[in-house]
Amino acid sequence: MDKLKAMSIFLHVVEQNSFTQAAKILNMPRSTMTEAIKNLENQLNTKLLLRTTRQIKTTNEGEIYYQHCKFILDYINQSDHHFLHAKPKGTLRIEVHGGFAATFILPYLNQFFAQYPEIHILLTESDRYANIINENIDCVIRIGHLNNSDLIVRNLGYIEQITLASPQYLEQFGIPKHPNDLKHHFMVGFYLSAQQKPLPLEFIIQNKLHVFNLPFLLQVNGSTTYSSAAKQGFGIIQAPYYSHRLDLEQLQLNQILQDYPVPPLAISLLYPSKKLISPRQKVFIDWIVELFKKEDHFNHSIKNLHLIR
Repeated sequence: MDKLKAMSIFLHVVEQNSFTQAAKILNMPRSTMTEAIKNLENQLNTKLLLRTTRQIKTTNEGEIYYQHCKFILDYINQSDHHFLHAKPKGTLRIEVHGGFAATFILPYLNQFFAQYPEIHILLTESDRYANIINENIDCVIRIGHLNNSDLIVRNLGYIEQITLASPQYLEQFGIPKHPNDLKHHFMVGFYLSAQQKPLPLEFIIQNKLHVFNLPFLLQVNGSTTYSSAAKQGFGIIQAPYYSHRLDLEQLQLNQILQDYPVPPLAISLLYPSKKLISPRQKVFIDWIVELFKKEDHFNHSIKNLHLIR
């Protein structure tokens, strides 16, 4: 059996998480597929799959080999289209920080589809730290702190944060005039699993960063719940202005400590490798980087957004 066919078998087994399902798709005996995987493992002198009666799981080496196989086969398939001057096609899996896509990406996405009509996008929203390789995600857009990883990181810009609390909370605990007044206050804990503790409140005072770990009654791990908790009076939060403009206009939240800025949040684009990207990944990455370079993009996306470059 030739190497490309064996790689295709391995790819289908991993994606279907089943030899039986992969055999149906490829219309070949299950025994042939088992033998092909065994031969691959012998050639590479490493275990690619861990098999039990209930599931199939890639080893660390198997996951790396899967990504290489996926890139090679995808590139071969799309190469034929390039010779015929066809544009990249297929499905892109993009994960974005919750709420960010609606403001900064969706209003402009038709421009991308106009250029690449044969590309389809599966867009998911999440605040979690996705495992791009294990979950077969093409790229991720994140705001703020990043885990250390082997992913390629492209900076798209920075957005300003503000400090917020509900009117009822401020009526009960008072309005702080200086960050040092916060010793009598509570925050809503925003919990990051990567750090194993809630994020502190941060302020720039006389050009120096000062960190305040306030007590909290409630911890959350999602941006929507974080904002809702503040509106319900559970404590002070720090969050991007763009996502709370309406809350401020409707007096559900008040901005406090305006003389003490909060460090800006980085907007980052992450993807697995500069070398192992498909043509459709490349055109999306190029498009999103160019989009965020345009100052009027932010001005049109949300009025009075402070973008720091």
